[in-house]
Amino acid sequence: MAVAASPTTPTRERMFIGGEWIEAADGRTFDVETPATRGKVVAHVPRSGAADVDRAVRAAAAAFPAWRAVAPRDRGRLLLRIADDVDAAVEDLSRTLATETGNAIRTQARPEAKTVADVFRYFGGLGGELKGETVPLGETMFSYTRREPYGVVAAIVPWNVPILIAAWKIAPALVAGNTVVLKPSANAPLAVLHLARICAAHLPKGVLNVITGTGEEVGTPLAEHPLVRKISFTGNTETGKAILRLAADRIIPVTLELGGKSPQILFPDADEERTADGVIAAMRFARQGQSCTAGSRLFVHSSVFDPFLDKLAAKLAKLKVGDPLDEKSDMGAIVSRQQFDKVVGYIDEGIHQQGARTVIGGPPPSEGPLATGYYVEPTVFANVRNDWRIAREEIFGPVLVAIPWRDEADAVRMANDTHYGLAAYIWSRDISKALRTAHAVDAGWVQVNQGIGQVVGQPYGGFKESGLGRENSLEGMLESFTQRKSVTINLAY
Repeated sequence: MAVAASPTTPTRERMFIGGEWIEAADGRTFDVETPATRGKVVAHVPRSGAADVDRAVRAAAAAFPAWRAVAPRDRGRLLLRIADDVDAAVEDLSRTLATETGNAIRTQARPEAKTVADVFRYFGGLGGELKGETVPLGETMFSYTRREPYGVVAAIVPWNVPILIAAWKIAPALVAGNTVVLKPSANAPLAVLHLARICAAHLPKGVLNVITGTGEEVGTPLAEHPLVRKISFTGNTETGKAILRLAADRIIPVTLELGGKSPQILFPDADEERTADGVIAAMRFARQGQSCTAGSRLFVHSSVFDPFLDKLAAKLAKLKVGDPLDEKSDMGAIVSRQQFDKVVGYIDEGIHQQGARTVIGGPPPSEGPLATGYYVEPTVFANVRNDWRIAREEIFGPVLVAIPWRDEADAVRMANDTHYGLAAYIWSRDISKALRTAHAVDAGWVQVNQGIGQVVGQPYGGFKESGLGRENSLEGMLESFTQRKSVTINLAY
């Protein structure tokens, strides 16, 4: 399939507030670059400030009373229409995603766009599930609970899978009766704005607002705004901690999906061929490792350590790294110069300061086609200790560290020796052993003998400093976007 190249002339975008497409109040903009070509600007986007945040939040607050009065099933029907329109726009969304994020269109951008429709369709069907309970208090008392929306939800999303994570927040928040002010990452706002255009055709004014800008200039005043009654944030752990502090000042609820340094534990009885493919998938190499669930610490039993790494390297060598818009590319580019420099810094540290053995990959190409963009090839380090920085800190790039083990208890101890607790992956033919290990690791989402992404309807979130709350499910919607009210009636009155 031929794919249109990224635009040669930058587009001028506007943000969406109160049902209108507008510029920033002071007219400022920022540039969005494509990571496939260093320095190439593809769009100019409004650079909002506190005044724009206030306008967006007030628009959402004004729309809230009428929106919450809409029957939940009717709110859900609007989401089902949005899902149909997302299906029709998959190719345009995919091209935009590939251009701004660097994610390869075939392996990442198109699947992300298709899954967005699934998310809206799933939550669109849950309007009838916003139910309460009855509480038995005796024959003369009738007590029941009801689920009510919070009001204005501030949703802040990252750049790695921007429209999927936006959908995780928009769809459940809206069907639950909230209104939303969403801030996309300054690195990847374009597809989110496209999604907002699709939603705008079906939603009343002010129900969904999308405001663009930096974290400091938009994210902070949004989290501090007195009319915001709930914050849902996906991003790095340090920013999550800052948001939690801001929310504490007003005692408002927060859902946080944060970083990870997720372990993969490989037992000697695992099928090496299938496991090598699974490890690659779990590491999210197809997304350049730019995933909070990336299984970036690989604990391999010492009896199969070297042969397995050889097999893994042989498979990684076959991956095609290249233009995100090329249908033949398996991997694309790192999202920005800042992130590229960070990843390269970790690679240099692993090689030159900590003495890791490079199994495959290493420093980025300095010449040839890949030198023109922010490309990093799949990199695997061996001879790594679990207390090294490359084994403890979230790199958010295609860098996997491999550590041998002999004792199962020691493997679990090393896996849990981290302040993160988002995902984990267990590889073994022995299901009893695999489940025992799955139950022992500190992670909110554990997969056994597979490394796929999250499936809509499955509660998702982390332990420890990887987050608070759950998303992407009925339970997540009820916990994150509604509050329970108890009503008790004295029937003997």
